[in-house]
Amino acid sequence: MKKTITLETVDPVEIFGVGNKILNEFGTYFPGLKIVARGNEIHLDGRVEDVKKFETKFAELVERRHHKMNLTVFDVEDIFDGENSRDRFVRDGDAIIVHSTDGKPIKARNKNQQEMVKAYFNSDLVFAVGPAGTGKTYVAIALAVRALKNREIKRIILTRPAVEAGERLGFLPGDLKDKLDPYLQPLYDALGDMIPPKRLQDFMDEGIIQIAPLAYMRGRTLDRACVILDEAQNTNMAQLKMFLTRMGVNAKFIVTGDATQVDLPKREDSGLLKGISLLKGIKGISTIFFTNEDIVRHPLVTKIVRAFDRKESEESGEEG
Repeated sequence: MKKTITLETVDPVEIFGVGNKILNEFGTYFPGLKIVARGNEIHLDGRVEDVKKFETKFAELVERRHHKMNLTVFDVEDIFDGENSRDRFVRDGDAIIVHSTDGKPIKARNKNQQEMVKAYFNSDLVFAVGPAGTGKTYVAIALAVRALKNREIKRIILTRPAVEAGERLGFLPGDLKDKLDPYLQPLYDALGDMIPPKRLQDFMDEGIIQIAPLAYMRGRTLDRACVILDEAQNTNMAQLKMFLTRMGVNAKFIVTGDATQVDLPKREDSGLLKGISLLKGIKGISTIFFTNEDIVRHPLVTKIVRAFDRKESEESGEEG
């Protein structure tokens, strides 16, 4: 379907942005639609449903301009990512959290992910614990990106304890950042799914998004931030306490981990489950326990996790 939209009551630059920056951002939500701006016209070519949705959402953008001095890319994000209210998240956890960089909606994919989403809006501290592949960290980062886009927070801080998982960081080439970046790569990957590369780099250069080892959190007070501690099974009780006491005003903290994948020299030193038990019953803290049934990666991952769990159970029984 082809369609032409004509702007008659406003200067196109006010809607398209300088260098079509706003229109280009708008177009990221329609990856299958050809969008060409000429003068005060927008020419669309694509599926009927995409063209109709574009018209509806673009009309909202024009209407928003009538009530604001200037539009920004954040207005575009509000129109799409702000379409699901907090109340809906609290009610069923099944709303679209954000859109990926290729326009696909990111939302909870199983019941426990939905419970995690609801917990985020009901609590300031959320523990999400369970096996690899259940989407704990991905959902946590999506919630943080949504909050940043909606200006509910002013920064995102992602952290991991720098514990070596069978490999020696010291033998990696480069300076400290070069050594740690590969270890933190899963966090970069998730962010890259949700924020365009140039925008993500700008956010990181400006300190709006920070990714750092857990040790870098010491001494900080984190206000108006969404702070995610990943791989928390590799923290001891002292480190977990240090992290949790960084919480400042209007902050959201999410702690994710897999208690079966402890990389500490002594498995019993892990503070994750001990911390959850200690804080049980405190209002404002929620804990979601994921299981093998929640795995959302390749179907083989579920079978692999089960096989390893059986082996560990057998070995524990033999030791007992």
